[in-house]
Amino acid sequence: MFSYDDLLSDLRGLFDGERDAIANAANAAATIWQHLPDINWAGFYFLRRGELVLGPFQGKSACVRIAMGAGVCGTAAARRQTVVVPDVHAFPGHIACDSASNAEIVIPLIRNRRLLGVLDIDSPSVGRFAEPDRIGCEAIAALYLRSLDG
Repeated sequence: MFSYDDLLSDLRGLFDGERDAIANAANAAATIWQHLPDINWAGFYFLRRGELVLGPFQGKSACVRIAMGAGVCGTAAARRQTVVVPDVHAFPGHIACDSASNAEIVIPLIRNRRLLGVLDIDSPSVGRFAEPDRIGCEAIAALYLRSLDG
């Protein structure tokens, strides 16, 4: 049975003593992919020169660059708030990297009031993400941010 507590515990172990942002994002994406049920994509986009650029992920090939305010990722980044979308086909401006994705949750990565990027998770099931997922995914993002240098 899935538990965010177990996932967070695994991530704490992986992050212990490691401060590299890319290494920890890669392990986070792999751990989310391995543990979180009913998802088809999990990964990171990092803010580079005013746009979101693809980082470590698990799943099918993805869009490489996303403009601020575009799609679910760009919207979450621009708003600096988690965005939970039960049905991506009803989300204005949704960017379809994988046609099998039907629901999405995106958590902005904000450290010292600076936007670093987003954590993005997709599911093939409409309505997949609910309040416990928002809380759990925000905890994952917070743990990742605490693992970074400086």
